[in-house]
Amino acid sequence: MPLGMAKTHGSSGENICHYGPVRMRVVGAGNLILSMHSLQNVKSATCPNAIVMTTTTDIEPHRLFNFMSQRASLRLGTTEIDEYFRINRIIIYAKEVFTAYPR
Repeated sequence: MPLGMAKTHGSSGENICHYGPVRMRVVGAGNLILSMHSLQNVKSATCPNAIVMTTTTDIEPHRLFNFMSQRASLRLGTTEIDEYFRINRIIIYAKEVFTAYPR
């Protein structure tokens, strides 16, 4: 499985999944922008609410996605110079919903 690709536990990766909330333990400076992409970037969704990072925190923020695809990658980034982030943990909630694409 390629780095950054999310797949449900025990799945073959061929079923269509609904990707929902993303929860992470992150510290840093600036705004962390999250986006989810399907294989070869055919579909994408950017979270409208960036995570405002601090150097110390006791909160694990979560952001909601409503994304359906066989596989998905989560892309994280900042836009300004001197912004940085360190992620200790990421949880992507996903659930299989279809075994094939509808015709």
